[in-house]
Amino acid sequence: MKRLHLFMVKMYIGPFLMTFFIAVFLLLMQFLWKYIDEFVGKGIETTVMVQLLSYASVNFIPMALPLAILLSSIMTFGELGEHYELVALKSSGISLLRIMYPLILFISFLSICALLFSNYVLPVANLKFYSLLYDVRNIRPEINIKPGIFYNGIDDYSIRVQKKDKKTNFLYGIMIYDHTNRQGNTTVIIADSGKMNITEDKRYLLLTLYNGDKYDELRNNGQTDWRYGHPHQKDKFVEEDITIELNGFGFNRSDESLFMDNYKMLNIKQLAQAEDSLQKLYFKRDSEYEHTIADVAIIKKLQIDNFANKRSVRDTFINADTLYKSFTKAEQILAYQNALNIARSQLSYIILSGDELGSREYYIVKHKVEFHLKFTLALACLILFFIGAPLGAIIRKGGLGMPVVVSVLLFILYYIISLIGEKFAKELILPAWFGVWLSSVVLFPLGLFLTYKAASDSVIFNIEAYIEPIKKFFNIILKKKMKN
Repeated sequence: MKRLHLFMVKMYIGPFLMTFFIAVFLLLMQFLWKYIDEFVGKGIETTVMVQLLSYASVNFIPMALPLAILLSSIMTFGELGEHYELVALKSSGISLLRIMYPLILFISFLSICALLFSNYVLPVANLKFYSLLYDVRNIRPEINIKPGIFYNGIDDYSIRVQKKDKKTNFLYGIMIYDHTNRQGNTTVIIADSGKMNITEDKRYLLLTLYNGDKYDELRNNGQTDWRYGHPHQKDKFVEEDITIELNGFGFNRSDESLFMDNYKMLNIKQLAQAEDSLQKLYFKRDSEYEHTIADVAIIKKLQIDNFANKRSVRDTFINADTLYKSFTKAEQILAYQNALNIARSQLSYIILSGDELGSREYYIVKHKVEFHLKFTLALACLILFFIGAPLGAIIRKGGLGMPVVVSVLLFILYYIISLIGEKFAKELILPAWFGVWLSSVVLFPLGLFLTYKAASDSVIFNIEAYIEPIKKFFNIILKKKMKN
């Protein structure tokens, strides 16, 4: 029996590793396709891109691992069924569950590793990945001045050239608007030609201009009226060197502590603590909101009682109409305006408080969803194995043909249900725990059903097996009608 166990594990590991790395690679290509516009033309170093792709690959494991388990399970048992090895094992008295036993242990081990990975590795990988992605996305594109178009990619400068020689890197017909004084187009530099260089650290742009003029409008501080004169200064130059500081063109790492409080960067214990703190703040703010509304109502009641006493209205129950009619015309208008202002103020406070409490609750739900997601990955590995293994035994097709089609369709079903559940949970339509576990609740019975059918050698994909009972039913009805 040990030989059988080793044989099954060897049969499974090859397809599993292959499909796992293929899935990670495809998800990585999708990531590059999504962000390609933000990476091209920024001069990102190779080491930075390798780090980014490495962290991204780690982040794709929660999606690639269940898909690899499902696909490799179908491939392994499909190949065993296609070559009649399953038939030979069953004919020797070994049940399907006994054949699956070593792989069940192996997948259980993977599930435990997946849980530990979600709790300890994934938060750190998320922190590294999102902080690095933020820095890369905020790098400005490399300076690419096109002829005939104003280039505004440098802070406080607008540059246009008429012609650009790519071989010599010379620029011709240069016009530069200098906005560093924050007073509009008051400084203009025009040159016949020039050359542009960037320092190695990409912190400064060095411009050397030849044969040009510099126009500078002279404004006194606070001067607003230009009807009586336009004083300016004009300088001619043969050669002029300009140094422009480049902010944001180089790659600078942000402090990772700025991202550490995000729910994606927390482990199970930290999520529970964060959720508890957020719940306390939520209830505190909700209590403040209720007390504020109640205090306003009490204050207004006391003001009305006080005013009624001054008006000698001594009724136990103050009639608002009687009190209002006792006012003069001016007092009635003033009372109406005060009541309208109070109502508007209260309405604004209620709307703002409702929006604030709603955003707080939404953020709490995100923590709850992330908390439960730490556990769903482990269970998804087991469920998809119990779907893939019996399905492969029923289909009896190995290779990358039919197994890929079936596994992709099932994984899409699993992924769609997961997204719907998470969406409903975050929109407060479903409880957070139920929304996250919805895919497991739906697919777990399917796994049990397929395992039972495969263990009992049922051919659930044989159309005749479903058509035959229908034929028998109609035949019985026809016989009864003929007898009558």
